[in-house]
Amino acid sequence: MARRLRPVGLDFVETAPLPLVFAREVAASPEAVFHALAEDVSGWSEWFSAVTLARPTQDGAGREVRLRGGTRFEETVLAARAPEVYAYRVDVTNAPGVRALVEEWRLTPAEKGTRVQWTFAADGAVPFRLALKLGRAGLGRAFRDAVMALDRRLSSTHA
Repeated sequence: MARRLRPVGLDFVETAPLPLVFAREVAASPEAVFHALAEDVSGWSEWFSAVTLARPTQDGAGREVRLRGGTRFEETVLAARAPEVYAYRVDVTNAPGVRALVEEWRLTPAEKGTRVQWTFAADGAVPFRLALKLGRAGLGRAFRDAVMALDRRLSSTHA
């Protein structure tokens, strides 16, 4: 059953009870990575294996995302500042136990491309927080694999 989450702002990335932060460098430019994240939303399923559907809504101010296993999200874009930051808040989800969730993708130039930092900032019931802490390594692997696949995709389209 879908539930509406607590509406939080971008500052939740700094204040969330459970912020999980992952980072990785890629060869692609910040502009190319930002384009893939913010402007080619429907392309997410091509490089993020957990995503089965992603599509912009509300003329790009929102997103609908579906994951393997049936989890669904309706989201509001909180920041789309090219090429540095792309962030969104989950407004409605069928995931149990979550109360608030913001994801922020921060891109900074690196010596050989871009440093991609993903913050998964969450709040939820105790069982949700415990599951997220236990699942941290898996979430980190999912991020690493997705960013590596995105980098391969971007290098093949710009080769």
